[in-house]
Parts: sequence; structure tokens; C-alpha cells
Amino acid sequence: MDRRGFLALPLATLTPAPPKADPFTLGVASGDPLPEGVVLWTRLAPRPFEPAGGLPKADFPVRWQVAEDEGFGRIVKDGATTAAAAYGHSVHVDVRGLEPGRDYFYRFRTGRHISPAGRTRTAPARTARPERMRFAIASCQNYTDGWYTALRHLAGEDLDVLFFLGDYLYEGAVTSAGGARNDASLRLPDTFELATDTLDLYRMRYALYRTDPDLQAAHAAVPWALTWDDHEVQDNYAAGVPRFEVPPADFLVHRANAYRAYWENQPLRRPRQPAGPDMPLHRRLRFGDLAHAYLLDTRQYRTDQACGDGIRDVCGERDEPGRTLLGPGQRTWLLNGMATSGARWNLLAQQVMMAECRYGGEAGRLDMDKWDGYPADRAAILGTAARVPGTVVLTGDIHFNYAADLRTDFARPDTPPVAVELVGTSLTSGGDGADVVPKLQLQQRFSPHLRFTNGQRGYVRCELTRDTLRADFRVLSHVTRPGSPITTRATFVSERARPGLVPA
Repeated sequence: MDRRGFLALPLATLTPAPPKADPFTLGVASGDPLPEGVVLWTRLAPRPFEPAGGLPKADFPVRWQVAEDEGFGRIVKDGATTAAAAYGHSVHVDVRGLEPGRDYFYRFRTGRHISPAGRTRTAPARTARPERMRFAIASCQNYTDGWYTALRHLAGEDLDVLFFLGDYLYEGAVTSAGGARNDASLRLPDTFELATDTLDLYRMRYALYRTDPDLQAAHAAVPWALTWDDHEVQDNYAAGVPRFEVPPADFLVHRANAYRAYWENQPLRRPRQPAGPDMPLHRRLRFGDLAHAYLLDTRQYRTDQACGDGIRDVCGERDEPGRTLLGPGQRTWLLNGMATSGARWNLLAQQVMMAECRYGGEAGRLDMDKWDGYPADRAAILGTAARVPGTVVLTGDIHFNYAADLRTDFARPDTPPVAVELVGTSLTSGGDGADVVPKLQLQQRFSPHLRFTNGQRGYVRCELTRDTLRADFRVLSHVTRPGSPITTRATFVSERARPGLVPA
């Protein structure tokens, strides 16, 4: 079906007149691939930097199409839905009835406006035995710290899925020129100088990020599987405990606004839709018998950080019974899933560094916001990994690249690893970065299970086969100006039967 044919399809009759200006300024996206389907997303916003995106408080009809070809000559699924004002005029279409393990193209229409086309890919059949899987991990894309050149490169990778591991946006002020971008063509309204806490401010902040063409390209090229970290709400928050002194009830309102905007602006299914300050985000995606991916939530259910939070000398509070990073329900779900998955690999897509990381000295200090502050949950997971081969932890948050072997006892470097961890650096957060960072070298000295460290920006590209994991650390020379080339700084491999990262 060509463009004229798509325009001729009827739309539902609703009260408002169709938008006069292009409402698809935020692009399109797909996510959470299943063997038979995928979630498609867009959001109508002809004037994206206004609280309602430049639309009246009314619902708009939207049509969607899925095709086997980029020219939309072979339509396999289509339908009509509604961009509801109550949800920021966002659209979530849970398409089913597709074929497993293949590429599709999709687009939306409202009035006379047609969205850009996106490409997506379904997961392999549940009974399939895939020979390989290609994915990437990315996180931490502070708009004010630089340009999304890494995402432009990522859009050119041939991937089955992108795991985005948190800090999709940052809550702090944004100057009119976009901070370090110093974009003279931007000229943001003064409202962007406010830290996000209301639903309108969050919606506008997502709109700002989504207008970036490189971010749009990455969303349109590959299905994303997302989880959040802290900056989508507030730096280092823990469950209902804010980092800063505000009444608990006020913070829960803040969290409810943040969670609502997160769901509105991501390709997530309706069962993930929040109810007030609660949103069930953890879930499992299956890629045949090759890999099961567990997307974890290390913010919503955690006990408040021990020892005053941050990098601290170890205190007794860290080991108190009942302290948890995942919460009892999510922890039980994960451990049961790992133990019974039957997949060749279990991928734990999550936010904060699991490997022990000592900050100076043999005794060293530990970061209480990471798994180092929650040793009981870590011990439970690594104990299960010791019995179930093929555990790979995928991590964001820390703005550095790490390759780490995971042991049940980090104090005994002579013991074999039971799993491996790939920590991906930020896309922009922290600015240009550097290849060699003295702090990271010191960490390696006192943490011999850290096999590699690097402080540049970029992402990690991975390939799984039946028996081997390969990870390429892809880095940029700069992000404070656009156009950086991308290179592979290091490559590591690990065998499923004998985990441990080895330079390729």
C-alpha cells in the first residue's frame, strides 16, 4: 500500500480537527519483542516543548500499519487506535499474529500526516534453537552533556534487540541551548530550567530528548527493551525514600508523575502501565532456547542505602537481615526463573554494578548504591549462577566501561568465576571522557576480577552463540561536539561452560 492508499483508510470519527502541523515530531519506536508480536509506539506533539505538545485536551484517532517490506507493499497487520489526551497523546499498539524471527516495518497516520517508518524484529519461536543472537547495551544519555552520536552509530548495527539500562533522561535543569551541546538553534523555553517533578515537566523533558534525530534513528532501527535507573525520578532514590529532604507523601506524588511519564514515552505493554506511584517493570523476554533476558528494577523495591549512601567504609548496617536491592517478590521471581529457564544463557539486564568494586586501599571503600551495598541479594544470585551455567549480567549507571568476572567470594581471586558482567559506559553523561582514568586503574589494582576499564563514551555490542559470548566495547573520541567516529576499544569472550572474560 502506497502513501496515497494509507491516507485513504478511514479514521474513527472524533470531535477534534486533525492537527495542522506534523504531530510526529517525536518519531516512532518498538519494543519488548515476542515471537508473535511487538509493541509499537509514537506520541502526537506538533509543538513538543509545550505542556500538551500543542494539542487540545481531546483524543485523536490514529491508524497503524505493519508490512513485510520497507515500501509497505505487503501489509500484514493494520488497525486503528486512539492517542488519548489522558496519556499525553501517546500510542501503544501491542501487535500480535506476526511471524517469529523476522524483520517488519511499521508506521502511523493521523489526519493527513504519516509518521516516519520504523523497522522492528520479532523474537525467535519459543521452541527454536537459534545459533546466534546480536544485541547491544546502552544507558545514561544526559541531553545536556553531549550529542547522541553513539546512537546514530548504534542505529547502523544489525541487532536483534537493544537493552537500555536506565537514565533515559535526567531530572536537572536544561539551559536554552541544551547545556554542553551549546545548540544555538534550540532556544528552549525557560520552563526547562526547572527540575522535573510534575507530569507536564516530565512530558516536556521526554519530548526534548525524543526530538533528537539520532535518538529517533536508534529507536526506529531496532526494538528496545528498557528498564529505568534513578534519574528518571531522582538521583539515588530508594523505593519511597528521596535523596533530598521532602515529605514522603510528596515524594510519592513525584514518583507517580515520573512513572506515568515513563510509561507514556516508552514502547511498553499495557500491563506495565503504572497505578499511582507503583509500576511493575521487571519482566522476562525469551529468545528461543538460546537466551532468556530478565529486565530488573533495582530502584522501586530496594531498602534505603546503608551507611549514609555513596562511597563509604563498610559498616554493620550493610549486612543487616532483610536488606534487599530487588525486594522479596522480584528476587524470588528472578531466582526461580534462572533455575528453571532451560535456556543456554540467562541475561540479567539491570542498572547498577554487581561486581565488587573497591575504591582505594586493600580494605577499600564500597559504593552503597550498588550491589556492594546489598550483599545478601548478590550472594543469592551468584549462588544460583554457580549451579546454572551461562549467566551474564548487563549493567549501566556508572559512566565507565568494565569487564568483570563474578565470583561467589570476591576475596578469593583463585576461585573460578560463576558468571560475567559487562558494564557499559554512558552515551553522553560525563562529557567526552578519557581512555585511561587513574581512579579506574586503582580499582583494578585492588579488584583483580575487573578485567578491563575505560572512561570513554559509547555502548557495548554483543553476540551470543550456543557456547560463547563475545562483547565489543564501542567508544567515541568525543560527544561535546557531533560527528565522532566510533571504534572498538576492546573485545572479550567468555565460554558458557567455563565463564571468565578473556581478551579476544
